Amino acid sequence: MQKHTDFAEFTEITPTAGIDASRHGWRAKCLQRLIRIDLPVPKTVALPCDTVRAIAAGQLPDVERLAAMFDGVLVSVRPSPANPEWGGPGTVLNVGMNDEKHAQLARDHGQAFADATYLGFVQSYAIHVARLDPDMFAAEPSAKALADALAAYEDEMEETFPQSRARQITEVMRSMARAWEGTTARLLREAKGAPSDAALGLVVQEMAQRFGPGLAGEGSIQLIESVTGAPQVTGRFRGYNPADRKAEETLFLVRDPRGRSLEEAAGDVFSELKVHCANCRARLREEMQIEFALENGALKVIDAVRVPRSSRAAVRVAVALSKEGIISREDAILRVEPHALSELLHYQVDPRAPRERVVTGIAASPGAASGRIVFSAAAAQASAARDERCILVRRETAPEDIRGMHAAVAVLTERGGITSHAAVIARGLGLPCIVGASDISINARDKILTAKGGRTFREGDVITVDGTTGDVLAGQAEMLEPALDEWFTTLLHWADNVRDIGVRANADTPDDARTARMFEAEGIGLCRTEHMFFDEDRLTVMREMIFADTARDRKVALDRLLPMQRADFIALFDIMAGLPVCIRLFDPPLHEFLPHDREGMRELAEALDRPLSEVMRRVEALSEFNPMLGMRGVRIGVTVPEIYEMQARAIFEAAVEASRRGAAVVPEVMIPLVSAKREVELVKTRVDAVAAAVRNASGVDFDYRLGVMVETPRAALRAGEIAHHAAFLSFGTNDLTQMTYGLSRDDAGRFMGDYVQKGVYPEDPFHVLDEDGVGELLLIGSARGRQIRQDLTLSVCGEHGGNPASIAFCRRCGFDYVSCSPFRVPIARLAAAHFALRDQQEFAGNS
Repeated sequence: MQKHTDFAEFTEITPTAGIDASRHGWRAKCLQRLIRIDLPVPKTVALPCDTVRAIAAGQLPDVERLAAMFDGVLVSVRPSPANPEWGGPGTVLNVGMNDEKHAQLARDHGQAFADATYLGFVQSYAIHVARLDPDMFAAEPSAKALADALAAYEDEMEETFPQSRARQITEVMRSMARAWEGTTARLLREAKGAPSDAALGLVVQEMAQRFGPGLAGEGSIQLIESVTGAPQVTGRFRGYNPADRKAEETLFLVRDPRGRSLEEAAGDVFSELKVHCANCRARLREEMQIEFALENGALKVIDAVRVPRSSRAAVRVAVALSKEGIISREDAILRVEPHALSELLHYQVDPRAPRERVVTGIAASPGAASGRIVFSAAAAQASAARDERCILVRRETAPEDIRGMHAAVAVLTERGGITSHAAVIARGLGLPCIVGASDISINARDKILTAKGGRTFREGDVITVDGTTGDVLAGQAEMLEPALDEWFTTLLHWADNVRDIGVRANADTPDDARTARMFEAEGIGLCRTEHMFFDEDRLTVMREMIFADTARDRKVALDRLLPMQRADFIALFDIMAGLPVCIRLFDPPLHEFLPHDREGMRELAEALDRPLSEVMRRVEALSEFNPMLGMRGVRIGVTVPEIYEMQARAIFEAAVEASRRGAAVVPEVMIPLVSAKREVELVKTRVDAVAAAVRNASGVDFDYRLGVMVETPRAALRAGEIAHHAAFLSFGTNDLTQMTYGLSRDDAGRFMGDYVQKGVYPEDPFHVLDEDGVGELLLIGSARGRQIRQDLTLSVCGEHGGNPASIAFCRRCGFDYVSCSPFRVPIARLAAAHFALRDQQEFAGNS
């Protein structure tokens, strides 16, 4: 005997019914809104989440009463979760179809229509409710197919097909309720952000039947194009022919030379649909896609959902709705997710075009590009010289590959994680990049890339790298251009008006600086000077300096580098036009500038006119077991002070020259990898002396700010005493995370997925700032620093600076700005506005 629930079991949806999205789900609430704006919605009943949970547990509502509400007509049962993104069981149509209804439809609308309707329901019920083998119920509609399906059901279930409408409704609802509670369904919706206890509502709706003699069928309509967001009537209508299903046709909505349209076949209905869409837009404050049916020429609105859209369309729609006064600017800002902007900044693979996936890796830098495969930096440069687009494919990249990365249009590596060398540099350059593509094998000697399954690609073959999805595609894919249009610019200007934390860019070259200005960064928060030395004309001089035996010989080489560095900094200062520029002094170990293969060493020996054996000995002497913790950063500045002195002179002379030509420049000089106060004192003394010398030589007085890049846990813990000698502390969270965890960011990708999956870490700490560990060091360092110096400027300049969750943490900590790759600046600007607006909303709600 069935148990019945004794609470509010179900409610007919009317304009005044107590329908609540949290209890009845989004679909029920949306249908009520459609009814309130006078759309022709068929009778609909909503079952709340509590009722559906009870059904799954075996407690049934009064289904006889529910069936009686529809007075013998066929119904559909649809899922109604709280959020449409969570999915749900499939809709079941024509519930209530039985032998009696079949006979009635055959009498009124023809045997073919009746057979097709009944067979469709039997197939759906058998497969999705009774869970029978789909292959047994795959026949095309006919009287014989219907008889066979009913017989097959009876054989398998040992009972005739249910004839009771109430029983059919009961079994359909029970099946949908239990499917929602299943483990697979729960894991799938949790992956989409649903809480573990997310509930399901159901809606039972009167079916709109597809019969004539007037026009009959079903379709959907929306008023925008989903990829671009531009105004355009989009959708389809499938007309129904009960006498001959093969004669059914799909109509265009608007007049089209390729075939018939709904506008021509039923102009009044088409006009009515456009009015309904416009009303939804104005009254529901959203672009909606309406699902509709025609029953003998009469329009029925079955459902409406938010128009599926690309990120570029989302930006355009939000701004357009605000400009028309339908939503506020603040609402427009909050409707666009910060990460979505990545798709607007780069070329993207057109989602409407076919794609042949070869392999999938880690999407490390967004955007897409097609080009010919090359396996070395030299080959990439040669390809660029021929004006051929190329994809640089490496096991993993090293500093000497930077020139090749500049020449390539995208990068693909077999190894590495989200903060590996390739990923970080590619994001800075705005190059599409995929790393950690472990299903490929690279033979650099024979110049062959082998994909999983044995498919091979040789140098010169064309592939496409989709850094947004992580897919490597065969051949040249169709692309969408970047969308840096008025809608994009307007949204970000609105965001700038409400955010309360600064956003700068990491920029190492004039091209980077121009990109930063294009995205309206408020300055440069990190300029890594070592990247300037990898150009071919400078690399030789740099190597001469490294091989110098005395300080005097080093100075000779550095004097040749001085004008090059000065020109770099003048270009940066000119482009930034008075905005702050923070320049990090030389950081990497010297051996990174030396070749590591015998051929490279032989070429270096020729260039330096030294014996090969001497070059090999020097390279071996400079190599380190753990370069990350070795002779680098401030340690070079203390032990080889001539390098920092040259850089300081180049910075100050460039500041003097740029100030003469434009806005006054106050350069910021940053000391990397500090762990002790004395290191800062030693470097500061020399930098101050260089500044005094430049002032005397130029006759121009200028200001500058000296600060520290906090990358070691000890620097964060001793920030108070370091702050005595620093005007700012910039937390380099890439290295700080490595040293706090004892992890190499280049190698962590090999096991990080397992660690996150097994709950060791909640997220990859190189991708999302670890607030409990690394974050506590930031809190300690900022508090101790400002305790000594209240006007101390605080910032984050690692890759975390462009991550929205990390920006939220920096705001809470009272940091002045974040700095990130130029192409992440728009994301940071929008994310900062989101957090400011949510704080305002929370404050208003509590007041």
